[in-house]
Amino acid sequence: MHTFDPTKYTAPAAKPLPVILLLDVSGSMGGAKIQNLNESLREMLKTFRDTESGEIEIHVAIITFGAEVTLHQTLSSVSNIAWRDLSAGGGTPLGTALKMAKAMIEDKTVIPSRAYRPTVVLISDGRPGDSWKQPLADFIQDGRSSKCDRMAMAIGADADEDVLGKFIEGTANPLFYAENARQLRDCFNFVTMSVTARTRSVNPNISPVPSSVEITPPTIASRPERPANSSASKQSDDTASEGTSSEEPDDGGYW
Repeated sequence: MHTFDPTKYTAPAAKPLPVILLLDVSGSMGGAKIQNLNESLREMLKTFRDTESGEIEIHVAIITFGAEVTLHQTLSSVSNIAWRDLSAGGGTPLGTALKMAKAMIEDKTVIPSRAYRPTVVLISDGRPGDSWKQPLADFIQDGRSSKCDRMAMAIGADADEDVLGKFIEGTANPLFYAENARQLRDCFNFVTMSVTARTRSVNPNISPVPSSVEITPPTIASRPERPANSSASKQSDDTASEGTSSEEPDDGGYW
Protein backbone atom coordinates (compact mmCIF):
# COMPACT_ATOMS: atom_id res chain seq x y z
CA MET A 1 0.00 0.00 0.00
CA HIS A 2 1.32 3.42 -0.97
CA THR A 3 1.27 6.18 1.63
CA PHE A 4 0.70 9.73 0.47
CA ASP A 5 3.58 12.02 1.47
CA PRO A 6 3.02 15.66 0.47
CA THR A 7 6.64 16.55 1.27
CA LYS A 8 7.72 14.65 -1.85
CA TYR A 9 5.96 17.18 -4.07
CA THR A 10 8.04 20.30 -4.02
CA ALA A 11 8.55 22.91 -6.71
CA PRO A 12 12.07 22.94 -8.20
CA ALA A 13 14.31 25.67 -6.84
CA ALA A 14 14.98 28.63 -9.14
CA LYS A 15 18.31 28.44 -10.96
CA PRO A 16 20.71 31.30 -10.25
CA LEU A 17 21.98 33.59 -12.99
CA PRO A 18 25.09 35.22 -11.46
CA VAL A 19 26.13 38.79 -12.28
CA ILE A 20 29.55 39.81 -10.92
CA LEU A 21 30.55 43.47 -11.00
CA LEU A 22 34.21 44.53 -10.70
CA LEU A 23 34.12 48.22 -9.83
CA ASP A 24 36.99 50.72 -9.72
CA VAL A 25 36.49 52.92 -6.66
CA SER A 26 39.93 54.58 -6.71
CA GLY A 27 40.40 58.21 -5.75
CA SER A 28 39.84 59.44 -9.29
CA MET A 29 36.32 57.96 -9.16
CA GLY A 30 35.30 60.52 -6.52
CA GLY A 31 32.71 63.25 -6.95
CA ALA A 32 30.22 62.95 -9.81
CA LYS A 33 31.56 59.58 -11.01
CA ILE A 34 30.95 57.67 -7.80
CA GLN A 35 27.60 59.40 -7.30
CA ASN A 36 26.44 58.45 -10.80
CA LEU A 37 27.80 54.92 -10.35
CA ASN A 38 25.77 54.46 -7.15
CA GLU A 39 22.63 55.75 -8.86
CA SER A 40 23.09 53.42 -11.83
CA LEU A 41 23.69 50.43 -9.56
CA ARG A 42 20.56 51.11 -7.52
CA GLU A 43 18.48 51.30 -10.70
CA MET A 44 20.00 48.08 -12.05
CA LEU A 45 19.22 46.17 -8.87
CA LYS A 46 15.64 47.46 -8.88
CA THR A 47 15.12 46.29 -12.46
CA PHE A 48 16.63 42.90 -11.67
CA ARG A 49 14.25 42.49 -8.72
CA ASP A 50 11.27 43.29 -10.92
CA THR A 51 12.42 40.73 -13.51
CA GLU A 52 12.98 37.65 -11.35
CA SER A 53 10.74 34.67 -12.05
CA GLY A 54 10.05 31.44 -10.24
CA GLU A 55 12.47 29.62 -12.54
CA ILE A 56 15.44 32.01 -12.60
CA GLU A 57 16.93 34.16 -9.84
CA ILE A 58 19.42 36.88 -10.66
CA HIS A 59 22.26 36.78 -8.14
CA VAL A 60 24.63 39.74 -7.85
CA ALA A 61 28.11 40.06 -6.34
CA ILE A 62 30.11 43.29 -6.22
CA ILE A 63 33.89 43.44 -5.87
CA THR A 64 35.37 46.91 -5.44
CA PHE A 65 39.01 47.86 -5.88
CA GLY A 66 40.45 51.12 -4.55
CA ALA A 67 42.20 51.65 -1.22
CA GLU A 68 41.64 47.91 -0.81
CA VAL A 69 39.94 45.06 -2.66
CA THR A 70 36.62 44.33 -0.99
CA LEU A 71 33.72 41.96 -1.52
CA HIS A 72 31.22 44.79 -1.14
CA GLN A 73 28.29 42.50 -1.83
CA THR A 74 28.42 38.73 -1.46
CA LEU A 75 26.76 36.76 -4.25
CA SER A 76 23.07 36.93 -3.30
CA SER A 77 19.66 36.97 -4.88
CA VAL A 78 18.79 40.57 -5.72
CA SER A 79 15.64 40.24 -3.63
CA ASN A 80 17.88 39.91 -0.55
CA ILE A 81 20.25 42.79 -1.30
CA ALA A 82 20.03 46.02 0.69
CA TRP A 83 22.17 48.46 -1.27
CA ARG A 84 25.05 50.28 0.45
CA ASP A 85 26.56 53.21 -1.46
CA LEU A 86 30.15 53.02 -2.63
CA SER A 87 32.80 55.59 -1.73
CA ALA A 88 36.03 56.39 -3.58
CA GLY A 89 39.66 56.45 -2.46
CA GLY A 90 43.05 54.86 -3.04
CA GLY A 91 44.70 53.28 -6.06
CA THR A 92 43.61 50.78 -8.72
CA PRO A 93 44.54 47.19 -7.69
CA LEU A 94 42.80 45.50 -10.62
CA GLY A 95 44.97 42.38 -10.54
CA THR A 96 43.94 41.53 -6.98
CA ALA A 97 40.27 42.12 -7.83
CA LEU A 98 40.54 39.71 -10.78
CA LYS A 99 42.05 37.07 -8.51
CA MET A 100 39.17 37.44 -6.05
CA ALA A 101 36.57 37.24 -8.82
CA LYS A 102 38.17 34.14 -10.32
CA ALA A 103 38.34 32.40 -6.93
CA MET A 104 34.63 33.11 -6.46
CA ILE A 105 33.68 31.75 -9.89
CA GLU A 106 35.78 28.60 -9.56
CA ASP A 107 34.26 27.74 -6.16
CA LYS A 108 31.25 25.49 -6.79
CA THR A 109 29.97 26.09 -3.28
CA VAL A 110 29.52 29.76 -4.26
CA ILE A 111 28.41 29.29 -7.88
CA PRO A 112 27.02 25.75 -8.20
CA SER A 113 27.17 23.74 -11.40
CA ARG A 114 23.43 24.17 -11.85
CA ALA A 115 23.82 27.96 -12.16
CA TYR A 116 23.62 29.62 -15.53
CA ARG A 117 26.73 31.10 -17.13
CA PRO A 118 27.77 34.21 -15.17
CA THR A 119 27.99 37.71 -16.59
CA VAL A 120 31.06 39.61 -15.37
CA VAL A 121 31.30 43.38 -15.83
CA LEU A 122 34.53 45.36 -15.34
CA ILE A 123 34.26 49.13 -14.86
CA SER A 124 37.26 51.44 -14.50
CA ASP A 125 38.38 55.01 -15.13
CA GLY A 126 42.15 54.49 -15.15
CA ARG A 127 45.18 52.26 -15.26
CA PRO A 128 45.88 49.30 -12.97
CA GLY A 129 48.25 50.03 -10.10
CA ASP A 130 49.32 46.45 -9.39
CA SER A 131 50.42 43.36 -11.32
CA TRP A 132 47.44 42.57 -13.55
CA LYS A 133 48.65 40.77 -16.69
CA GLN A 134 48.81 37.23 -15.33
CA PRO A 135 45.56 37.51 -13.30
CA LEU A 136 43.81 38.81 -16.42
CA ALA A 137 45.22 36.02 -18.59
CA ASP A 138 44.18 33.42 -16.02
CA PHE A 139 40.69 34.88 -15.83
CA ILE A 140 39.96 34.90 -19.56
CA GLN A 141 41.84 31.75 -20.55
CA ASP A 142 41.47 29.15 -17.81
CA GLY A 143 38.73 27.41 -15.88
CA ARG A 144 35.11 28.39 -15.37
CA SER A 145 35.90 32.12 -15.48
CA SER A 146 36.94 31.80 -19.13
CA LYS A 147 33.39 30.72 -20.01
CA CYS A 148 31.70 33.78 -18.51
CA ASP A 149 30.04 36.48 -20.58
CA ARG A 150 32.39 39.45 -20.11
CA MET A 151 31.64 43.14 -20.54
CA ALA A 152 33.79 46.20 -19.84
CA MET A 153 33.08 49.88 -19.39
CA ALA A 154 35.58 52.75 -19.60
CA ILE A 155 34.68 55.83 -17.57
CA GLY A 156 36.25 59.07 -18.77
CA ALA A 157 39.18 59.77 -21.05
CA ASP A 158 41.86 58.32 -18.75
CA ALA A 159 40.49 54.77 -18.66
CA ASP A 160 43.00 52.23 -19.98
CA GLU A 161 41.21 50.97 -23.06
CA ASP A 162 43.94 48.42 -23.80
CA VAL A 163 43.48 46.64 -20.45
CA LEU A 164 39.68 46.82 -20.64
CA GLY A 165 39.80 45.66 -24.25
CA LYS A 166 41.82 42.59 -23.27
CA PHE A 167 39.21 41.71 -20.67
CA ILE A 168 36.52 41.33 -23.36
CA GLU A 169 38.68 39.57 -25.95
CA GLY A 170 36.83 36.64 -27.49
CA THR A 171 33.38 38.07 -26.74
CA ALA A 172 30.95 39.82 -29.06
CA ASN A 173 30.72 42.82 -26.74
CA PRO A 174 32.29 46.17 -27.63
CA LEU A 175 34.14 48.26 -25.06
CA PHE A 176 31.56 50.66 -23.67
CA TYR A 177 32.47 54.22 -22.84
CA ALA A 178 30.92 56.87 -20.61
CA GLU A 179 32.04 60.46 -20.22
CA ASN A 180 28.92 61.74 -18.44
CA ALA A 181 26.02 60.60 -16.29
CA ARG A 182 23.66 59.96 -19.20
CA GLN A 183 26.15 57.75 -21.00
CA LEU A 184 26.89 55.82 -17.80
CA ARG A 185 23.16 55.15 -17.38
CA ASP A 186 22.97 53.97 -20.99
CA CYS A 187 25.84 51.56 -20.43
CA PHE A 188 24.22 50.15 -17.30
CA ASN A 189 20.88 49.90 -19.09
CA PHE A 190 22.56 47.77 -21.76
CA VAL A 191 23.98 45.42 -19.13
CA THR A 192 20.59 45.26 -17.40
CA MET A 193 18.70 44.54 -20.63
CA SER A 194 21.23 41.91 -21.69
CA VAL A 195 20.90 40.04 -18.40
CA THR A 196 17.10 40.30 -18.19
CA ALA A 197 16.80 39.09 -21.80
CA ARG A 198 18.54 35.90 -20.72
CA THR A 199 15.87 35.29 -18.06
CA ARG A 200 13.28 35.18 -20.87
CA SER A 201 15.37 33.14 -23.27
CA VAL A 202 14.81 29.52 -24.20
CA ASN A 203 18.48 29.01 -23.31
CA PRO A 204 19.54 31.47 -20.58
CA ASN A 205 23.17 30.35 -20.94
CA ILE A 206 23.35 32.20 -24.25
CA SER A 207 23.80 35.96 -24.05
CA PRO A 208 22.00 38.10 -26.63
CA VAL A 209 24.12 39.57 -29.39
CA PRO A 210 24.71 43.28 -28.69
CA SER A 211 22.79 44.41 -31.78
CA SER A 212 19.63 42.71 -30.47
CA VAL A 213 19.58 44.74 -27.24
CA GLU A 214 17.18 47.67 -27.49
CA ILE A 215 19.67 50.29 -26.33
CA THR A 216 22.97 51.18 -28.01
CA PRO A 217 25.34 52.78 -25.49
CA PRO A 218 28.44 54.71 -26.58
CA THR A 219 31.60 52.73 -27.23
CA ILE A 220 35.29 53.51 -27.36
CA ALA A 221 35.08 53.34 -31.15
CA SER A 222 32.36 56.02 -31.24
CA ARG A 223 33.75 58.46 -28.66
CA PRO A 224 34.95 61.97 -29.53
CA GLU A 225 38.63 62.59 -30.13
CA ARG A 226 40.64 62.02 -26.96
CA PRO A 227 42.10 65.20 -25.37
CA ALA A 228 45.86 65.40 -25.90
CA ASN A 229 46.70 65.83 -22.22
CA SER A 230 44.25 63.28 -20.82
CA SER A 231 46.63 60.39 -20.19
CA ALA A 232 48.76 61.98 -17.47
CA SER A 233 46.20 62.79 -14.81
CA LYS A 234 45.04 59.40 -13.58
CA GLN A 235 47.92 58.59 -11.21
CA SER A 236 47.63 61.84 -9.28
CA ASP A 237 43.83 61.66 -9.24
CA ASP A 238 43.99 58.34 -7.36
CA THR A 239 45.32 60.21 -4.32
CA ALA A 240 42.22 62.42 -4.18
CA SER A 241 40.37 62.40 -0.88
CA GLU A 242 37.35 60.17 -0.51
CA GLY A 243 34.03 61.75 -1.41
CA THR A 244 35.56 64.78 -3.12
CA SER A 245 32.74 66.89 -4.49
CA SER A 246 32.58 67.92 -8.11
CA GLU A 247 30.28 70.40 -9.76
CA GLU A 248 28.80 68.60 -12.72
CA PRO A 249 28.70 70.48 -16.06
CA ASP A 250 25.53 70.52 -18.12
CA ASP A 251 26.32 67.19 -19.78
CA GLY A 252 27.69 65.63 -16.61
CA GLY A 253 31.12 65.33 -18.24
CA TYR A 254 33.91 63.49 -16.41
CA TRP A 255 36.88 65.03 -18.30
